[in-house]
Amino acid sequence: MFGDFRAVPPSSMASKLWTIGQVAKAGEVNVETIRFYQRKGLLPVPPRPYGGIRRYDQKTLARLKFIQAAKRLGFSLEEIGQLLKLEDGTHCAEARELARRKLEDVRVRISDLKRIEAALDDLIQRCDRAEGQICCPLISVLESGLK
Repeated sequence: MFGDFRAVPPSSMASKLWTIGQVAKAGEVNVETIRFYQRKGLLPVPPRPYGGIRRYDQKTLARLKFIQAAKRLGFSLEEIGQLLKLEDGTHCAEARELARRKLEDVRVRISDLKRIEAALDDLIQRCDRAEGQICCPLISVLESGLK
């Protein structure tokens, strides 16, 4: 559903080092995204050989895909950084706790969205009933400060 972040790229790329553009394409992001993740400490910056260009390996692509999958699950970049520190697989309890907190956060946001949905639905119904009146109920409620 969210992609296999450990997936091996096409066989033509599996055994070699790639440019940043090739990694970006394989990871379905743009080059600036990779540079941003590097500045945030989420992706390593490979050394630049004298007179050459940086080359990226399979681990970098796997990490990039991990980041993208975690983002799709709603993790912030800070939370992803915490998960990456646990990536050796021996810190399952800590990873589970991060996921539990994220789930709790998602449930709170869903509850907030349901309240917003109900308030907007009510305001729209008021507007429907007040059609043709001089004062719009939606605008009036917003002007008075929605509680």
